[in-house]
Amino acid sequence: MIRRALAALVLAASCTSSTPVRKADPMPAAPAPSVASLPKAATLLSSAPAEFTAMCDDALARAKSNIAKLEALEAGDDEQKLHLYDEAMTALSNAGARSGLAREVHPDAKFREAAEACEQRIEALNVDLAQDKALYAALSTIDGKAFDAVTTFWLFKTLREFRRAGVDRDDATRQKVKSLNEELVKLGQSFGRNIRDDVRTVKAKPADLAGLPKDWLDGHAPGTDGLVSVTTNPPDYVPVMVYAKNAKLREELWRAYRNRAFPPNVEVLKTLLAKRHELATLLGYASWADYALETKMAKTGKAAAEFIEKGRAATESRAKADMAVLLARKQKDVPGAKSVEPWEQDFYEDRVKNEQYGLDSQALRTYFEYGSVKQGVMDITSRLFSVRYVKVTDAKVWHQDVETYDVYEGDALLGRFHLDMHPRENKYKHAAQFGLTTGRKGRELPEAVLVCNFPKPGGLLQHSDVETFFHEFGHLLHELFAGRQQWGGVSGIRTEWDFVEVPSMLLQEWPLDPSALAAFAKHHETGAVIPPALVAQLKAAKEFGVGLSMRRQFFLSAVSLGYHDRAPGFDTSAALKDLQAKFEPFRREYVEGTHFELGFGHLDGYSAAYYTYQWSTVIAKDLLTRFKAKGMLSSEVATEYRKKVLEPGGTKEAGALVADFLGRPYQFDAFQAWLDGK
Repeated sequence: MIRRALAALVLAASCTSSTPVRKADPMPAAPAPSVASLPKAATLLSSAPAEFTAMCDDALARAKSNIAKLEALEAGDDEQKLHLYDEAMTALSNAGARSGLAREVHPDAKFREAAEACEQRIEALNVDLAQDKALYAALSTIDGKAFDAVTTFWLFKTLREFRRAGVDRDDATRQKVKSLNEELVKLGQSFGRNIRDDVRTVKAKPADLAGLPKDWLDGHAPGTDGLVSVTTNPPDYVPVMVYAKNAKLREELWRAYRNRAFPPNVEVLKTLLAKRHELATLLGYASWADYALETKMAKTGKAAAEFIEKGRAATESRAKADMAVLLARKQKDVPGAKSVEPWEQDFYEDRVKNEQYGLDSQALRTYFEYGSVKQGVMDITSRLFSVRYVKVTDAKVWHQDVETYDVYEGDALLGRFHLDMHPRENKYKHAAQFGLTTGRKGRELPEAVLVCNFPKPGGLLQHSDVETFFHEFGHLLHELFAGRQQWGGVSGIRTEWDFVEVPSMLLQEWPLDPSALAAFAKHHETGAVIPPALVAQLKAAKEFGVGLSMRRQFFLSAVSLGYHDRAPGFDTSAALKDLQAKFEPFRREYVEGTHFELGFGHLDGYSAAYYTYQWSTVIAKDLLTRFKAKGMLSSEVATEYRKKVLEPGGTKEAGALVADFLGRPYQFDAFQAWLDGK
């Protein structure tokens, strides 16, 4: 997942798969870049709230000053107009990104409050600028044909966003649009904050934890009451759902997880949907879905709905087959059982993989110690993309757990990233990549952050966690490699939103490749490399459940779109129940008395566009065909992919980037073949 605080209305040598991965060579002392070029935005998050607010004040002042200068220019000074506009919007984008990150991860409540206040001020100015008729007029007179294709494309997108903000409407309409956007910012923040802050705890007797791995049990000693506290945070939730033999415990934790942010988000979500619909219809769109998707590859809500339906049909038989296997396995424990409960799915999937495919997921975990996985991600991507990661030991950051790395290609510093990878109180609960500084060629180096919730070094990861690590690192590399454009408005991850998951979906394929796994999957005690037989079992077992997994993703896509392609005022839980009946072979997310949608964080950032994950998966599976042809560890293919897909950022339509790499438009065929087990 990617989280970026963009300007609110964005005025914005080869090796084959049989070759072992070489670990990145120890980094010698690198040539020191000039102090001005070092990316140090994270330092702002290590300061006091007042200093952070001062940064916000400065960004706002610089943006306003540059816009005033732009509007005062004589007609014809087009290049200077573009530079002033880019400076203004990049300053706001960077300040917004830093505020959005701090709001989600900073340990100090006062700092989070300062960050949230800054974010609101920035978005308010963005709304003002988006409706600034003088600014729009000044930019509209620029002769785009006098510039290169990238500048022309950026100008086209910029002017389109002005119109989407109602700049060409009457004063009353513009004022209403402004008011609605300000409300939406606050509502989105509340929705996410209510999820983040609502960590629930279930108390369990030690005997109820039978089946949990020893390392997990060692980290969960009983309290003075003799009971073990199990939270809804992922490092607790996932192992319990997979391994706990006590079904009542699993059910209690499952229900607690699906009641996070209840009841606070009941009214927040209701109002959020209503205000989005009001804004969209005010601007002439049939629904928020049509408004939100106009700038995506899909273009319309209808096209997204057709894609989701195509996915539903494509996964139908595979999902039913998976469900039949799960039910048959449950019937061995519960003769005569007619259905599988949602808190039983992960448990029985693990049993099937163990008994029918020989995969012992607890034994598998012993090869995925956090530190080894982190090193593996770096070693593999270093080899693929010909870069080096250098740890920065003196970087000032917001928490002691955060690690900092600089990225080099040869002697050239490309950018910096930070890893905030372990859970703590009041921190973002999922996994995402956050932008921190927009890179611009010759001016700023890109800086980004990975935020996850994995066990600390020494702790063991599920294989799904390993995939998540690779996935999020794919976002990170996209941000860094694309961060060298002339204009901030097309630099970094500025592609259509239904394309942004492609690089991450693609990179998460590597932890299933035998050569890649052999490079880092080593027993946390003995250091023994993961046995080939275990890798084969993993690959075979991963094929089981694909139908159910993809079916769930298309279901969530339908929820996201379905909440936004109709008039508001409907019962969100009833709508969830109806869509579940259409998409799911069993009640998986909605059970009476639970409120999954209130903790579905993607309804904030992605709104109607959760389908983007599956849209991106279809494209990623097509891109993967080129790697499979040459070998997953082919630096030749990876280099071409980096140059043609990642580095261009938002300089052209995403479909064109894919066609540049594939030599043709992307197709659904590779995705369908994968579903069909071919």
